[in-house]
Amino acid sequence: MTRPPTGMSVRMSVSQAVDSRVSARAFLDRPVPRAFVEDILRRAARAPSGGNLQPWVARLVEGEEIAALKTRMRARIAELPDGEPMAHGFYPPALKPAYLARRQRNGEILYGALGIDRHDPVARKAWIDENFQFFGAPVGVLLFVERNSTPYQWIDLGIYLQTVLLLLCEAGLDACPQADWAMYAATVTAFLDAPPDLMLICGIAIGHADPNRPENFIRTERDDPLASFAIS
Repeated sequence: MTRPPTGMSVRMSVSQAVDSRVSARAFLDRPVPRAFVEDILRRAARAPSGGNLQPWVARLVEGEEIAALKTRMRARIAELPDGEPMAHGFYPPALKPAYLARRQRNGEILYGALGIDRHDPVARKAWIDENFQFFGAPVGVLLFVERNSTPYQWIDLGIYLQTVLLLLCEAGLDACPQADWAMYAATVTAFLDAPPDLMLICGIAIGHADPNRPENFIRTERDDPLASFAIS
C-alpha cells in the first residue's frame, strides 16, 4: 500500500486519510500489537454521538482467540452456508435502480480484479466466506449496539466506525469493514460470551495489506452527493 508504515513520524491530514483509505481484503501474516489497536479504538471514542450515549461496544480478537473464532466459523458455515436468521437485512427489499446499479458495478470491479466469473457461484461463495476469516488479518474487531437501539444509535456507531478506519489509515494500518459478520451474529455472540441484549452489527479486519494482491488496489467509484435529491 502507499501509506507510511506504522511508527513513522509523518502524520496524515484528515483529507489524506479520507482520500487514501481503501478496504483491504488480503492481509500479510504480519503481527500487529494489540495495545496499538486498543489505543485507536479508545481514541475513536471521541466520535460524536447523540446525547453522548456512546452506544458502541467494540471487542478485539487476536492471537489464539481469533484463530479459534476462525475455526468456529469454518465449522458453522459448513453447517449453515447461507447464514443464521438476521435481525435486519443488508438492503431494502427492492433497491431503486440507481442503488442497484452501484451495487452491481461494485461487484463487477471486485470480482473482475479477483478473476471470478459472475456465473461461478462456487468461487463467489468461497470468496464471501473469506470474510469470516477476516481475510487473513491478524486482528479483528466486532462492533455491537444494544438491540433496542433506534436508527440514531446506528448512526452513532457508523460515525465511530469511520473514525476507527481513519485512525488506522493514519497509523499505516489497513482495514476492511465487514457487515457480513451479522450473518452469523448468534454464533459470534456466543463465542465472545457477549450479553444477549447486544446485537452484532459488523466486524473490522485489521492488519497490513498484501501488496501483491489485486483486490487491495480497488478504488470504487463515488457519485456527487450534492448532485440531486432525486434518486430513481
